[in-house]
Amino acid sequence: MACHYGFVRAVLISTYELGRQPFGLASPAAWLRAAGHEVTLADLSRTPLPIAAVEQADWIAFFLPMHTATRLALQLIGRIRAANPRARLCAYGLYAPLNAELLRSAGIEAVIGGEFEQALVDLLAGSSPSRDISVARQQFLVPDRTGLPALGGYAQLVTNGSRHVVGSTEASRGCKHLCRHCPVVPVYRGAFRIVQPEVVLEDIRRQVAAGAEHITFGDPDFFNGPAHAMRIVEALHLELPDLTYDVTIKIEHLLNHRDLLPALRQTGCAFVTSAVESLEDSVLEKLAKGHTRADFIEALDLMRAAGLPLSPTFIAFTPWTTAKSYREFVRAIAALDLQEQVAPIQLAIRLLIPEGSLLLDLPEVRSIVGSFDERALCYPWQNPDPAMDALSTGVQETIKHAELHGAQRNEIFRQIWDLAQAGIYPEKPMAARATIPYLTEPWYC
Repeated sequence: MACHYGFVRAVLISTYELGRQPFGLASPAAWLRAAGHEVTLADLSRTPLPIAAVEQADWIAFFLPMHTATRLALQLIGRIRAANPRARLCAYGLYAPLNAELLRSAGIEAVIGGEFEQALVDLLAGSSPSRDISVARQQFLVPDRTGLPALGGYAQLVTNGSRHVVGSTEASRGCKHLCRHCPVVPVYRGAFRIVQPEVVLEDIRRQVAAGAEHITFGDPDFFNGPAHAMRIVEALHLELPDLTYDVTIKIEHLLNHRDLLPALRQTGCAFVTSAVESLEDSVLEKLAKGHTRADFIEALDLMRAAGLPLSPTFIAFTPWTTAKSYREFVRAIAALDLQEQVAPIQLAIRLLIPEGSLLLDLPEVRSIVGSFDERALCYPWQNPDPAMDALSTGVQETIKHAELHGAQRNEIFRQIWDLAQAGIYPEKPMAARATIPYLTEPWYC
């Protein structure tokens, strides 16, 4: 619905993006503004809904990069409709095609997944996408962050007792791997797309000019294209030697590209996040993670030798978690001196099975899940042992209460240890909290 002046008034909405200034708003904004459209950016994790812009909009598009963002957006559609019944609605991002049927039933007209910038331009020009997902290669534009809240209002990096302003960007999308539980897989199906280095670097320059002292790379895996990744961080360090950054890398890639770990450290990498998911080989095999428990321990040793903190993430509660395995899990965290490197929430995360998950290809998974829950946006499951579901709830409540009262990670871990009845706590010296960098909003989904 273009207006009489030949352009479209569009509002791009993000409800949640891990405490980061949303790349998923800034990147398409550059494309749409270059096409002559009027674009308002609304990050509702930091600012109220811009009602005046919503009331005037021709198109309103929701960015859905993850589960939490999608649930929040679905709760918002009714309010948007009440404010502007004539606006046409779009949903784009990773979770849009995974929930296409539900989104359309809620009033979303267009669903765009994968590489969404060109598709959004085409949509506003009057051309509906022929399919919900496109992984076509794109020549990116430098993201336009005009209208977004200042970087200082987002998650910050804490290191050595001081806080630093954090910016974020993407050097690539998609993933070459097919982990069964990962929401990237149903959309990209093993495809991997890069953002051109000159675009990434200019985006970072502009964020540094806006106050960024650290950059989070939001790539699903920074070493899907190691040559591309290293080209960017080496150029970045040469130009901005005081800037630090963090990345996400698979255990498998840390092992295969161990020769690059010192270079990461030398170019300013503050820490690496890795989706370890489990310390049980049988569970790792079900998830098709591509690594074993021994691989994780080897990667941890390599990272420590390189002077790079590793921030592991886990799916602590699965249908296969038992009281014994959870006790062994927390004991292993302590034995590996990871109490300070694992965000407490990682000890509580429960396996999420969204629409399109490859886990549903496993007969043993299909046999335990219920019907798709449109409210929770997942297939529900229960542990065969009800005590494990109760423990999961108890761990979540413990973490929430402890963080509300300012407890430190080692204190929270000790409480979870006791909940798991893991035995006598191993009292031994640990690395000082201030030596381990972390973001004030932990990695989540």
